[in-house]
Amino acid sequence: MAELVEDTVDADGRRSLRLEGTFRLDGASDLRSRVIGLLASGPIDAVDLTGVERLEGAAASVLADALCSAGSIPEIVGARPEVSAILHLYTVEGQCPARVPAASRISFVDQVGAATLGLISTARTMLNFVAEESGAALAALKKPSTIQWKPVGSQIERHGADGLPIVLVIGSLMGLITAFQAAIQLQKFGADAFVANLVSLSLTRELAPLMTAIVVAGRSGAAIAAELGTMKVSEEVDALYTLGICPHRYLVFPRIFALIIVLPLLTLASDIIGILSGAVVATATLEISFRQFIISTQEALGPPDVVGGLIKAAVFGGFIAGIACERGLATRGGAEGVGRSTTSAVVSTLFWLVLLDALFAILFDLWEFY
Repeated sequence: MAELVEDTVDADGRRSLRLEGTFRLDGASDLRSRVIGLLASGPIDAVDLTGVERLEGAAASVLADALCSAGSIPEIVGARPEVSAILHLYTVEGQCPARVPAASRISFVDQVGAATLGLISTARTMLNFVAEESGAALAALKKPSTIQWKPVGSQIERHGADGLPIVLVIGSLMGLITAFQAAIQLQKFGADAFVANLVSLSLTRELAPLMTAIVVAGRSGAAIAAELGTMKVSEEVDALYTLGICPHRYLVFPRIFALIIVLPLLTLASDIIGILSGAVVATATLEISFRQFIISTQEALGPPDVVGGLIKAAVFGGFIAGIACERGLATRGGAEGVGRSTTSAVVSTLFWLVLLDALFAILFDLWEFY
């Protein structure tokens, strides 16, 4: 138990405070109130800690705060090395640390301005990436052998074959849900025969390309951003520049090519499994045979419907890989920066996927109308 021994004034008029004992948290509150009370009656020039046997961290924090209540810490004398060391943890070279003022509330206008500046900075970074990528692409067209084609196969396997199970599961669920909901509504109007039309057109045109792209963005886009981000913070990308190797041809192009190839194939697989799942639901809930469902699907679907969805998927794949690579190569700040880049890549990709899908839908409708 810490004890306040005496408060004395020497012949030179210096007022000192002598403490002894063991300082723990349970007695620190009483010590703080007594020290502050003494400081209120006048300044203390020195604090004698010769008799202090032990000073725990929590008690040292309370003591330092009490001594700083007067604005500056008095001279500490006679303290043991371990006592002096732990007391200095709560001071700045023996002085009171600066009091940090409470953070002022940021106004709405300032928040909007900061967000706008952040968007402008992100847009500038992405434009720089597009410019560098375009220059590298033009140079690669002159010398295609400079592109690393061997990794494209491994990237296709990694982002395509390995991701096929989850795509098939999502595709089958979309087919089941779409067919079930369509059967409930169309049965009310006696339009059971149009279930196949609705399921096949909605899957091939919209649902399969978009949902497959979202799955790939969350799975492969995040992986690409994290992989390149780790290479960036570990200076592996800088090493490529030092060796005279273009990172865009070595790292970016194989991933973009792989996803452009993979997305249409995964979308086609999603189309097939979704239509078959819809046929199962229609056969089980409506008076439609499996053969009738397939025939209706063939009559409803045309080459523009399927090809249009596959072209949309290829564009989605290029955007997913491009955004993920850009975010990964723009990584700063170690492991935390890798996490931020990965999150930013996924969020940005989802936004652009929805926007592109809306633009494709508008263009497709205008093409059909005219």
